[in-house]
Amino acid sequence: MVDVGGKDATARTAIAEAIVRMRPDVRNRLVEGDLPKGDAAALVRVAAIQGAKRTPDLVPLCHPIALDALSVHVEPTDDGVRIVVEAGVTARTGVEMEAMTGAAVGALTLYDMVKGLDRHAEIASVRLLEKRGGRSGVWRRD
Repeated sequence: MVDVGGKDATARTAIAEAIVRMRPDVRNRLVEGDLPKGDAAALVRVAAIQGAKRTPDLVPLCHPIALDALSVHVEPTDDGVRIVVEAGVTARTGVEMEAMTGAAVGALTLYDMVKGLDRHAEIASVRLLEKRGGRSGVWRRD
């Protein structure tokens, strides 16, 4: 692991997203809460939170940090669903991996919930959108 012992603890945030594409009729059933496995949006939120909290167990060499805040939004799009995870912490290291892991685990959970209805469903992307704090300051994806 990288030695962060000499760094100051500062407020840090990160926002990540995952995009899950699916047929419009499946997306509509998801929005209506009419999937065979139940309320997908609620389960995706819980899964994303669990994933973010377990990041150091899943990503080798990732520092364990105590998250101060975590929010998850599940938003329908024209061709599927967008999962947005925002993580916050006051620590010596960033929180990007927690935000991205949360988004990825949320996307995997959503895929699991719709795969029986749409074999062509896919996780199209998981990416960092923004980070704040630490030496590098603010970074935003263009």
